[in-house]
Amino acid sequence: MSLKTQILIYLVALAVFDTIIPVPITALIGIYVWFQKPQWFRAWVDEMFRS
Repeated sequence: MSLKTQILIYLVALAVFDTIIPVPITALIGIYVWFQKPQWFRAWVDEMFRS
């Protein structure tokens, strides 16, 4: 399964979950980044501040 397909599945699941129980998506992503410290976030921040 490609990365784009996985992202799409996760976004659809979040949308369904958000419809049932309204949860701020930004807060969930912030909590995930805070605790997991994913590489993609670090690379994104480095790229953003480099330009």
